[in-house]
Amino acid sequence: MKIVGSLALVGVLAALAFFGAAAAGLRGVFGIAVPYAAVVIFFVGLAVRVVGWGRSPVPFRIPTTSGQQRSLPWIRYARLDNPSTAAGATGRVLLEALTFRSLFRNTRARLRPDGTLVYGSDKWLWAGALAFHWSLLVILLRHFRFFVEPVPQPVAWIQSLDGFFQVGLPEIYLTNVVIVAALGYLLLRRWINPRLRYISGVADQFPLLLLLGVVTTGILLRYVDKTDIVAVKELAVSLVSFHPTVPQGIGALFFVHLFLVSVLFAYFPFSKLSHMAGVFMSPTRNLANNNRASRHVNPWDHEVHPHTYREWEEEFHDKIVAAGIPLDGE
Repeated sequence: MKIVGSLALVGVLAALAFFGAAAAGLRGVFGIAVPYAAVVIFFVGLAVRVVGWGRSPVPFRIPTTSGQQRSLPWIRYARLDNPSTAAGATGRVLLEALTFRSLFRNTRARLRPDGTLVYGSDKWLWAGALAFHWSLLVILLRHFRFFVEPVPQPVAWIQSLDGFFQVGLPEIYLTNVVIVAALGYLLLRRWINPRLRYISGVADQFPLLLLLGVVTTGILLRYVDKTDIVAVKELAVSLVSFHPTVPQGIGALFFVHLFLVSVLFAYFPFSKLSHMAGVFMSPTRNLANNNRASRHVNPWDHEVHPHTYREWEEEFHDKIVAAGIPLDGE
């Protein structure tokens, strides 16, 4: 039911945009109002979450470690797995954000027929996640050409490298193939594996299906139902210049693509997708582990007056005497 519900929700969103833009003539709503609202929700919502994370108290250093801590000079320590300096912690965060270093060490446990529990390396999740995220980044950079004129040279280089193999006409971008394969794998592993299927909710499957819908409609626009690129760029430039206008010649499928992108942007701050910003705010990653080198005092601790044993005797003197308990002070 969770799978069917997620699929149905994405289908309803796509149908809403298709019939709304094609039949009802609400092109101004789906082409101007919805994208503006989605961008505002994205930035405001993400800023609220980041500020909330930043204001959360971190009274103690709680870095996650997976290597030797710095101690004696003759003991080699893990500079990135257990950093003792801010530079080392920065390197660990960057490696986590760019290469998913902790996911690379992911392991898989399985129970053999004889009852033996076996642990083994599991790199497929790391490979799929890395392929998806880097492909998505390249696709976003490629789309930058729709919003500016002239197109920056780095964007042209990225587009040229992405279509390096020159397969077909128009050429097939490598990232289009990779991102579909990566999203398909990330979805199938949740559907095929019984344990993952049991713990996967709508919040886990809906974003993947929504991303797959965005990618699929984008591919269809490029290779099947080809839309007017000049009109699309005119719409994009008018949006970023705050002089919005919806030109003629744009098909209904483009508004489905744009609406799904807008839904993704609006949904982003309230979903697990916000880990994009959260990875930089995690105290288990961005703190150096120098607990042996310096003492950290909780700044939120209230000053507490110590209650000594002598003061306790004085406070309960009469009751202690009445109970026949000897007093140390007498």
